[in-house]
Amino acid sequence: MSQASRTRPSGSSTVLSEAYDTALLDLDGVVYAGGQAIDHAVEALGTARDGGMHLAYVTNNALRTPDAVAEHLTELGVPAESADVITSAQAVARLIADQLPAGARVLVVGGEGLRVALRERGLQPVESADDGPVAVAQGYGGPDMTWGRFAEAAYAVNSGLPWFASNTDLTIPSARGIAPGNGAAVEVVRIATGAEPQVAGKPLPPMHRETVLRTGAERPLVVGDRLDTDIEGAFNGGVDSLLVLTGVTDAAQLLAAKPEHRPTYVDADLRGLLTGQPEVTQDGEGFGCGGWTASVRGEELALDGDGEALDGLRALSAAAWSHAGEGSCGLDAAKAVARLGL
Repeated sequence: MSQASRTRPSGSSTVLSEAYDTALLDLDGVVYAGGQAIDHAVEALGTARDGGMHLAYVTNNALRTPDAVAEHLTELGVPAESADVITSAQAVARLIADQLPAGARVLVVGGEGLRVALRERGLQPVESADDGPVAVAQGYGGPDMTWGRFAEAAYAVNSGLPWFASNTDLTIPSARGIAPGNGAAVEVVRIATGAEPQVAGKPLPPMHRETVLRTGAERPLVVGDRLDTDIEGAFNGGVDSLLVLTGVTDAAQLLAAKPEHRPTYVDADLRGLLTGQPEVTQDGEGFGCGGWTASVRGEELALDGDGEALDGLRALSAAAWSHAGEGSCGLDAAKAVARLGL
């Protein structure tokens, strides 16, 4: 089944950590949230790694350096080296370096991760529009980034300089809930300038290119919590994906997913790497998984039977995606989802 015509989650008789050579793991909402490890993440990743799966951590968050991310992961109990971490800062730095001469000055509106990535590509980070930059690089700078940084970006972009953004995620998960992400900050500069940035991060090709170059993955599995970055990035890269429900995506959003947002597999958390995946079967106009059968009744998605909640969600996904075809399912799924407690 091609990803473009995916109408149901796939099954796998092989444990996913054995079926794929490399897990390309998102961080926020997948491995940790608010700096703390998500339940079961440490143990599941350790088991997958011990079984021979290569673990790479691919994040749109450009704030921290790969060294800092690897150190944090190691402190959480997930041993990692800086080479295991790929950030959108690295992807945007390569994108900029491909267009500018070595040593070019770049105005940085972001954190240390972006500065380090630019230097790695032979570019010179500067802090002001008055420092002679020839481009602007914007990445997530943390919750304490001041309004003056956005002003510097606006001055430079309004003067005609090319503008690059590490990513445009509007939100980012935190220990206290969902907070504004770099995409919200990019909107501030966009409104002030009317310009459009070149964007490197997930789901766009520069991030996938950076990831493949740095990991050498041959059979990668993208693992993420966001449909519009992780799953769409896998779709754009032509590789399989696993959606985990530990971050921003909920059951209703999954059921309404457009073709490019439909994951290959769905599971509760990273323990999904350690199992196969059940088949979703079609029986007439219904779709079955485990003890559940999902179907379309009038303007609603209906769910019959009982069993594991995730099996019910897989069956519902098949009913919703099949009904929607190349669009987004607008059927009422509230009652069906409520039955699953998701």
